Formats: sequence, C-alpha cells, structure tokens
Amino acid sequence: MKRINLFLAFALVTLVLGYTKQVNAQNTPVLYFCEQYVSSGEISISDRFHVGYLTVMVKCDYELGLRDVSIQFDKYNCSTRTFEYYKKFDYTIKPDMKYVYFERNSDSDMSFDDPGIYRVFLLDNHSKTVTSGLIEIIR
Repeated sequence: MKRINLFLAFALVTLVLGYTKQVNAQNTPVLYFCEQYVSSGEISISDRFHVGYLTVMVKCDYELGLRDVSIQFDKYNCSTRTFEYYKKFDYTIKPDMKYVYFERNSDSDMSFDDPGIYRVFLLDNHSKTVTSGLIEIIR
C-alpha cells in the first residue's frame, strides 16, 4: 500500500513539474505612452501626463503586418459614464514593423488638450482595434 501511495505521489509531482506550458501575460501588441522617443529609446514612460504633446508607442513580438493605421483618442465623459470620440490621426507604417512610435508631425498635432481619462486605440485600415491603452491627463 505504501508503494502505491509513494508511486502516485511521485507520478503527481512529475506530472505537475514536468508539464510546462508557456504562459504569456501579453500575447498581443502593447500600446503605451512616453513624453518623447529618441534614438536611445523612450523618455518618461507613464500612464499619467500633463496636458500637451505625447508619443504613443506600440510594441509587439511579431510583425504587425499593417500599412495604413490610425491613432484614435476617446475621452471619458463623467456625466454619461462613457467614452466619446475625441480625435483621430492617420499614419503610414511598414508592415514588417514590430516596434512603432507615433508622435506629432507636420500632418498631425497629436496632443491631449484637456485633462481627463482617455482610451487610445491603434486602428487598422478597416478601423478595427489592434491594441489600446488608457491614459490620464492632468493640468
């Protein structure tokens, strides 16, 4: 009887320890924010910033496969307790990109003008969500 219990215990431990499945917390593109992107990387990554211009970052383990994309801001309305469309900016990227930054350029003034909570989306050319993130803007 001891041998059977010992064998079952050993089998259970082997099964639990021997069974490994890779679990990733994030298996889709990640969208996050920084004050500015420079050649050495991001400056001041956070999810809380003052009113003004910011850079939206997207990082992925695989090629995004996108060309024409948009960054859309929806602002939280406390009265209705819903997010409402605020701004949208169009960009062109290379399909093989895994790491992209979106910032103010001559065609877009990507700024958060008013304090509040924003939901920010990376949208594909069919306006489908690729990834999104939340940010708080303060004065």
